[in-house]
Amino acid sequence: MAIIKPFRAIRPAPMYASQVAALPYDVYNRKEAKEAVQGNPLSFLNIDRPETQFEDDVDMYDPKVYEQAKILFQQQIQKQIYQKDPKAGYYIYELTMDGRIQTGIVACSSIDDYLNQVIRRHENTREEKEIDRIHHVDILNTQTGPIFLAYRSNETISSIIEKVKAYPPLYDFTSSDKISHRVWRIAKPELIEALYCTFSEIPNTYIADGHHRAASAVKVGLKRRKEHPDYSGEEEFNYFLSVLFPDDQLKILPYNRVVRDLNGLSAEDFLSKVERVFTLHPSSVPVQPEKKGVFGLYFNHTWYRMVIKEEYQTTDPVDGLDVSLLQNHLLNPILGIEDPRTDERIEFVGGIRGLNELVQRVETDMAVAFSMYPTSIQELFSVADAGLLMPPKSTWFEPKLRSGLFFHSLSE
Repeated sequence: MAIIKPFRAIRPAPMYASQVAALPYDVYNRKEAKEAVQGNPLSFLNIDRPETQFEDDVDMYDPKVYEQAKILFQQQIQKQIYQKDPKAGYYIYELTMDGRIQTGIVACSSIDDYLNQVIRRHENTREEKEIDRIHHVDILNTQTGPIFLAYRSNETISSIIEKVKAYPPLYDFTSSDKISHRVWRIAKPELIEALYCTFSEIPNTYIADGHHRAASAVKVGLKRRKEHPDYSGEEEFNYFLSVLFPDDQLKILPYNRVVRDLNGLSAEDFLSKVERVFTLHPSSVPVQPEKKGVFGLYFNHTWYRMVIKEEYQTTDPVDGLDVSLLQNHLLNPILGIEDPRTDERIEFVGGIRGLNELVQRVETDMAVAFSMYPTSIQELFSVADAGLLMPPKSTWFEPKLRSGLFFHSLSE
């Protein structure tokens, strides 16, 4: 059963929250991150991506880069940009995007729950992507990027959340992308106990977003255990920062695909091969798939509505995903994309960018684009419950959690 622990958050003083809050470190490349921090000295991105403080010829993984993150973090604590709450509690984090509200519990999850698969995952992680965050967390002695977890909606938890949200929030601001952010603190012992006990009856939580951050946090915790062989299990390094959302409030956007070339095929041969597995109908408008098994194809200045034929459909939790159907019956056999994780001919475009982005890419540097129907949260649960893994770039969650609003120290 899930262990969801209250903690003493390090968090921005209310007057600074909107300036500190930043999108996750991994939504930027190095150039974009450097541009984003210009004129924003309080943005947490300065600490989250400390290479922004150096010239471009400095290796972003140089030890001095991580040391700079520690220096900046400590300076801002000394200036009281950040404060640490005197007692452990939970926090409520509400995000509103386009009128849709999702409300999560900010807490600490157990690294043992991760290791024994109470916390279930649906993606593999790559060690080279973990190393950066391992160094960042270890040197700061603080987890700074919350892991986005999901759980099956629970009436007791929802009731507690609504009760707390009746009071004025700690933070209430709208970010530049027009997403509203509100935060409350849960400090009453009886509510803390009720939340802890209720979560302890929930069999599983699920990583929705942040697989690499979770793996990195767990590895730092295991490293600390080796350094402290007499650990009791109650030390802060046995837990990692997370925000837990009920499944019925989450929205997954499509994760679209663009491919650089036709794998040596002519236009006619490409369409002919596609029509063996999919039905194709030209469309006078951009195609945003309206249900599973339907895809949009943009090629040669034309949109097509593309539907997988019934004989290729399956109820398998992984092979039946739309991203798998496209990969297994088109991208691999027709376009030669054997491993989408490593093939440089394919790129992935988050659904938040819209269909015009696909058109633009094909009109500039790509040969063909595919618009997708989004994976559902229930499909994610089914894959994770089966102990299986989704293809890469299967889900795109919006809105993105902000970094910089909550930190979890690995020592009291």
